[in-house]
Amino acid sequence: MSHGSQIKNTGVQGTTITVTFRRQVADILKPEHDDYYLLRWLRARQWNPDAAEKMLRDSMKFRERWNTDEIAKWPTPQILRDYSPHGVSGYDKEGSPIIIIPFAGFDIWGLLHSVSRADIIRMTMQALEGYMQLAYEQSRKTNDPASRQFVVVFDMDNFNLKQYIWRPASEVVISLIKMYEANYPEILKCCYIINAPKVFAFAYNMVKKFLGEYTIDKIRIYKPDRSKWLPAILERCDADQIPAYFGGTQTDPDGNVRCEQKICWGGKVPKELYTSKEDSFNNNLSFTETEIRKGSKLKLTFDCEDAGCFLKWEFRTYDSDIKFGVKCVNKKTDESIIEVPLKRVSSHQVDESGFITCQPGCTYHVLFDNSYSYFKTKKIRYSVLMTAPLSDVEQTMAPVAVTEELVPEGEAGGED
Repeated sequence: MSHGSQIKNTGVQGTTITVTFRRQVADILKPEHDDYYLLRWLRARQWNPDAAEKMLRDSMKFRERWNTDEIAKWPTPQILRDYSPHGVSGYDKEGSPIIIIPFAGFDIWGLLHSVSRADIIRMTMQALEGYMQLAYEQSRKTNDPASRQFVVVFDMDNFNLKQYIWRPASEVVISLIKMYEANYPEILKCCYIINAPKVFAFAYNMVKKFLGEYTIDKIRIYKPDRSKWLPAILERCDADQIPAYFGGTQTDPDGNVRCEQKICWGGKVPKELYTSKEDSFNNNLSFTETEIRKGSKLKLTFDCEDAGCFLKWEFRTYDSDIKFGVKCVNKKTDESIIEVPLKRVSSHQVDESGFITCQPGCTYHVLFDNSYSYFKTKKIRYSVLMTAPLSDVEQTMAPVAVTEELVPEGEAGGED
């Protein structure tokens, strides 16, 4: 949809659509969800109220699973605080936060050897939620809802593509993009990708297919030529809101042109902070080691009786990947919900971990699937447990039935 069409829809027609949409989703809205909030979802789905409703309801379920409303209270691992490059340098001419991301400082290899993928996702959510809260406060000061969007500057200087060819790294990046697109529509005002080397085009083409058109239209990519990208940024942002390192006039009180008091530049994670394969399982969890034969599955079943329970998992395989997924079945209605889509994960390259919030009166089926493999038996070490309500310290294992189900070779997929 063109920009003109979007403007047209913000008039009488847009008001009518917004009223209809508000009526459809009234049961899940909160007091702070004003018309501007609703417009975000409508624009992301080209003013189709039904599609926007599905998107919003799916996002609400996602937020419930990850307890996003309380994400600010999550104790971010110190390594992520020290080595996740991002920060707010100031505000654009309309009052929107300016987020600076020195992307070369994002050592995805080092972080994935130090924390779990789930931690990186939670950290990203925590940052986004924090920026949204800041932008919301700005909009109240400026009395302009446009302040609720962000201006983002990605500095791709010294970008290293090699890290992202590593499958676990590319999977994390794609997961983050999908999470952003599905749950944070229309919070981006403009994105400047500066100092992009030639190899960046290859990386961008890989991830572009996961971006919505409404996001792609706001991205501006510039080669390492300050005479091109700096005027574009300064057209939207005053110089005193941009670090001097990037051509603005802003510095830290001590004269630091990189404004490191506001922006974390990340950097290479020291190897002494890496968690070894053995040490990653020293967190007082009980682990089981077994083999899943070729063409077979390992299925773990948990019953949730009380509200406030969490299903948590951590596992690794040896030599080869495996399919992993989680399904929830309501014991009264037999309705099935896919909590974690069944897909192949590179758990032989980096430990896999995560959790979901459970609903009472439901059965949760955790599946390790090796049915696609004709020849390889997969060795796996895992800990899957359901915590008691509000039990962050003592983790209690709920009753679990473990079954191994053989699949006839004719139904198995090709070898990995």
